[in-house]
Amino acid sequence: MYKRVVLKISGESIGQKPHNIGISQESLKEVAYEIKEALEETNIQLAIVIGAGNILRGKDVSFIERTTADYMGMLATVINALALQSALESVGLITRVMSAIEMPRIAEPYIRRRAIRHLEKGRIVIFAAGTGNPYFTTDTTAALRAIEIHADILLKATQVDGVYSDDPKKNPKAKKYKTLTFIEAINKGLKIMDTTAFSLCMENNLPVKVFNLYKKGNLLKALKEEEVGTLIKS
Repeated sequence: MYKRVVLKISGESIGQKPHNIGISQESLKEVAYEIKEALEETNIQLAIVIGAGNILRGKDVSFIERTTADYMGMLATVINALALQSALESVGLITRVMSAIEMPRIAEPYIRRRAIRHLEKGRIVIFAAGTGNPYFTTDTTAALRAIEIHADILLKATQVDGVYSDDPKKNPKAKKYKTLTFIEAINKGLKIMDTTAFSLCMENNLPVKVFNLYKKGNLLKALKEEEVGTLIKS
């Protein structure tokens, strides 16, 4: 079983259904209970990176200069991190939010050694504000933080149950992969994460598991190394 894991979840996972916009109390509860139930049956140190697609993605805002838009997106991840922190603590979990952009009134600054110490004490660490730099996605943040804290694996939670040869929502004949190597994923042109994040994982031998967070019990299966989703490794 893994000792330390980074879980990457999208901002949409806590959004208002059906369009996953904004923040939904029900969606937050679902995610919080899924995490709580998974951790109750394991002794894993868990860190989380949450995106901001439910509020704003910098690259999607064409009428604002890209650097400014990216900083806005980073601040949106802080909003999501605080919402997730509150939801997790409401179900009895101890958390810390660490921000790459310093805002001491609401979050601790990201310091690698301090993050590791929180994890060792059994606290969930939520990494917010991306890397603190524009032009980097939260996928890249998740890969970078996982490498920095010596995580055993990066779990990428999505709305589909793994990696497919094509979009399974559009192509019913799309093939699901149980395992892939990084090179196979690159050669097949599979868009698992952005190129920077994928390269970081490949160069540092950090395995990635892509799975469906919306199916109850899947997170526990992923943490226990059971067969769920798609595993990408060297």
